[in-house]
Amino acid sequence: MDEPVLTRDGRVNLIGATCTKPPDVQPRAGVKNLLLIHYPFWIERLTGVKFDLALAGHSHGGQVRLPFLGAVLVPGGVGRYDLGLFRTPVGPLYVGSGIGWFFLNLRFNCRPEIAVIEI
Repeated sequence: MDEPVLTRDGRVNLIGATCTKPPDVQPRAGVKNLLLIHYPFWIERLTGVKFDLALAGHSHGGQVRLPFLGAVLVPGGVGRYDLGLFRTPVGPLYVGSGIGWFFLNLRFNCRPEIAVIEI
């Protein structure tokens, strides 16, 4: 929690941020840096750092998505990062819809997913 872990082969630095305190995450030189954050909007709180990829959840994709409008309701801490791949100054951010839900046990036009990402 809130600390980096280098993979056994020494090629990937996994950096977790639970978002329970202001983020203090630093990438490591010479390896791939993968940031795991709970709240997607916290990506905007990071300055002066670059990551190869950031992954976030929390939004559940909005659960109910209307064509041309997108998510009807998202929980706090999501901002504009409700679902999909975003380019940010920190690096690419992917927000998955996950398999869970918030508020109501309901999904419409927002399939649950388990994303497989090859680095």
